[in-house]
Amino acid sequence: QVQLVESGGGLVQAGGSLRLSCVASGSIFSINAMGWYRQTPGKERQLVAHITGGGRTNYGDSVKGRFTISRDNAKNTVYLQMNSLKPEDTAVYYCNADVRVIASTARLYDSDYWGQGTQVTVSS
Repeated sequence: QVQLVESGGGLVQAGGSLRLSCVASGSIFSINAMGWYRQTPGKERQLVAHITGGGRTNYGDSVKGRFTISRDNAKNTVYLQMNSLKPEDTAVYYCNADVRVIASTARLYDSDYWGQGTQVTVSS
């Protein structure tokens, strides 16, 4: 199995910055795409940023120019640098990874995993 553990959330004033990290561990053969999503009460989870195995990035319209996603393949880690934070960025942020898993039988299969979420609160 694979686990994703996020860190770096917290409370920050508007205009401030935070850096989220997500480390993947477990029976990992390789990691394809990784991404960050966020969710507020009563709303659907939405894409914040996405990065492919080759480093191609994609951002939600509301964060373009303010947030930067990056990854360290050697550490199985994805980061989200969030600058110029706004109160509307307040949400639970979830890490997602599309992982090629190696089973105990050495069989390979692809599966999608989510972290437990980390709260980001931006005060006005």
